Amino acid sequence: MQKSFIQQIIQQDISLDDLTDEDLAQFCQTANLAYRAGEPIVSDKDYDFIYLAALKERLPHHSLFQSVEPEGQGFSEEKVLLPEIMLSIDKAYSWQEISKWLERIQKSASIIDLANNKIQIKATPKLDGFAGYDDGKKLYTRGDGKKGSDISRVFERGLQIYNDSERGQGAGEIVVKKSYFESHLSDDFEYPRNFQASLIKEKELDIKAQQAIDAKAALFVPFAQLPTKLVDMSELEGQFTQIVDYILESVDFDVDGVVFAVTDDALKNCMGANRKFHRWQIAFKENRDKAQVKVLSVTPQVGRTGKITPVAELEPTLLSGATIHRATGHHYGLVKEQGLGSGSIIELTRSGLVIPKINQVLKSAPTDIPAVCPSCSEPLQWESDFLMCVNHQECPAQVIGKMAYFFKILANNDGFGIATIEKLYEQGIRKISEIYALNAERLMAMGFGEKTSSNLIGQLERSSAEQIEDWRFLAAFGVVRLSIGNCENLLKAYPLSDIFALNIEEIAEIEGFAELTAHAIVTGLKSIKDEFELLSQRNFNLELTHLQKDLVAFAHELNGKKVVFTGKMNTPREAMKKHAKSIGIQVATSVSAKTDYLIIGEKVGDKKIENAKKFGVEILTEEKYLTIVQ
Repeated sequence: MQKSFIQQIIQQDISLDDLTDEDLAQFCQTANLAYRAGEPIVSDKDYDFIYLAALKERLPHHSLFQSVEPEGQGFSEEKVLLPEIMLSIDKAYSWQEISKWLERIQKSASIIDLANNKIQIKATPKLDGFAGYDDGKKLYTRGDGKKGSDISRVFERGLQIYNDSERGQGAGEIVVKKSYFESHLSDDFEYPRNFQASLIKEKELDIKAQQAIDAKAALFVPFAQLPTKLVDMSELEGQFTQIVDYILESVDFDVDGVVFAVTDDALKNCMGANRKFHRWQIAFKENRDKAQVKVLSVTPQVGRTGKITPVAELEPTLLSGATIHRATGHHYGLVKEQGLGSGSIIELTRSGLVIPKINQVLKSAPTDIPAVCPSCSEPLQWESDFLMCVNHQECPAQVIGKMAYFFKILANNDGFGIATIEKLYEQGIRKISEIYALNAERLMAMGFGEKTSSNLIGQLERSSAEQIEDWRFLAAFGVVRLSIGNCENLLKAYPLSDIFALNIEEIAEIEGFAELTAHAIVTGLKSIKDEFELLSQRNFNLELTHLQKDLVAFAHELNGKKVVFTGKMNTPREAMKKHAKSIGIQVATSVSAKTDYLIIGEKVGDKKIENAKKFGVEILTEEKYLTIVQ
């Protein structure tokens, strides 16, 4: 995944809705590895509440939810077996999820005849550090849960055990005191995890790391030494919020949740574990960061579709580690109904959202509803709760927004951000086809430097030469109701060359397309047809979607089946997955009762083989599979 594309995702230049499942999964894996290497690219809360939550909704069986996450880069030592398996901890984000976990506990307790009033649950802080295992002789990273790296050097550097206790207490985490980080390190490190990585890596310690160790601010904290609160089921149900509050404030370390675990050994054995976590424990993580903020003013902002969005200018407020000056409202219907205006008080949240969100208006104030578009001065119209500028072809903000959106969605070019597009607009450029018709000399005449002009032309050539999916190309035109997902579904039903001749009835017959959606799509396609044809003359390198009607005609026995690939393949596994999807095979990441075939290469893990036998899944070698599909 290109760095520029990753940055666009982080900065929300590309919304989650515009990411393919594969892009989202790849981003989550990249962010996870960066986090475990001590160089996080997003905050832990944003990762959990935005990206991972979206991935879980789309691909609940992705490998990130099925196995222990590997440690990041920076551990070059040979991996060795851990004294005990170290699994991850399942996560819950609401009381409802905790309640379901308690129900599972009760079911297991009934199996071993353990009365509900005898069930005890231990609550401890969930530290945000580097997990490790100390057997008294060596300290290991968690690695993949079974094998880790020997990092005993951290004790040789003087690292102490929390509470001045002895070594050999098993699992724990390397952390830095929160108070020390804020007073001594926050100017040099964005997150405590960035600093913690410097304690572990092979390179020689810098002075700040050694000072933290000497001050006993950087420590190895065995889980056995953490403060605990022991409660029964009724106490947890009746005092849940108070228990969480108590545990979150119980240590001077970065805490990103509360771990709940049953204490009865027989109950633990009954509940067991899967590949990723023990079923008898769970970590509760809550999106809590909120603030009451005064609104200074509300400014209308024009989007590429003509929707006018209220942007609230706020009294500067520190929230989730950032100073917030503004927040985007939902729509002008909210402004009108709740009284969002200069002097109103709002409830603001940021954790779990890169862009601050207005939850509700707590104190109303007089509102200012614009009558004309702030970009083109044309009269605005109400469409349900939305205030709209319908001057779609000539409104400067909409024209600029559409051109910038095209390059964002293509995601195979650099340099055509909003600043470049605005400069091109000032020079009379109004369409994407006009941008592709430019040359370096014309750009230099517009005021771009020689090197910049050459680079921009090179990026235009790259964007048309590099292969992209036809549905991504279509989505880049920004037609209303034609998101990336809808474009892909549309092109499974009809080839790209035919879509402009479709009528409302033909589109509405496609699964997932209602009549209103079909009407908007037909209108939108009509508006981009001329531009589409001009750009098609550039011969973009498009990977065409396989039509569903062609897929069902395939005679091979795996068409429509669900398969899982595992092990080292002679053919690149990603290429095999891509080919499988293109011919109508459903590709999954874990073996379940719904899996039809397990395709194996070399060095296959025992667990997938065991699951395949357990669920009666047929196992095919790579060679056998290829003879069927090719």
